[in-house]
Amino acid sequence: MRIKDISEENRPRERIRKDGVSVLSNSELLAVILQKGTRQENVIDMSNRLISKFGIEKLSKCSLSELTSINGIGEAKATQILALFEFNKRFTISKTNGVSIKSAKQVYEYSFPKLADEDKENFMILHLDSKNKVIKDEVVSIGTLNSSLIHPREIFKSAIKESANSVIVVHNHPSGDPEPSSEDKAVTKKLMDAGELLGIKVLDHVIVGKNGFYSFNDNRSN
Repeated sequence: MRIKDISEENRPRERIRKDGVSVLSNSELLAVILQKGTRQENVIDMSNRLISKFGIEKLSKCSLSELTSINGIGEAKATQILALFEFNKRFTISKTNGVSIKSAKQVYEYSFPKLADEDKENFMILHLDSKNKVIKDEVVSIGTLNSSLIHPREIFKSAIKESANSVIVVHNHPSGDPEPSSEDKAVTKKLMDAGELLGIKVLDHVIVGKNGFYSFNDNRSN
């Protein structure tokens, strides 16, 4: 069925005009972004196929080459999909700008968009001012976390340069499970001890998982 064969009132753009964008299904929203299908498949059917096959999460993580390998998706449509998910990612990050970090949940919400798609462990430092606003975030290590590789000098060098009042350390677990390993615990103690000596307190170490997080501060008594 061609888009022209769909009654005008049921076409995505007409429904947006009439009832607002929230009434559209996920596939209809994607169809509006992609605009056109192919000679063999209209854009709504194409969007349905993509979301049914991959799901939104997996589709959002596809690379340009992965997208262009999908039947009916050329470079133009692939770049539209990449731009869509990148824009959403940046919007999510922008919501945390200027907000004081007061909980591990806020750390998770700030860090998840930056770390969620990484297939290796990324060790990131959030430098905070006296009102707990993020001055700067910086990835200082990539790879399996090891206390012998994480040196306090590298961790606190930027914090001193940025005149940070305190820091929060964050890293992701690509496995999705945020529970800390023995190395995670060793690194946390090492950095917290160093922070006390330097007068730059480590407020927390938050491990980001696929569907949740672990906060050493929240679990201090464990």
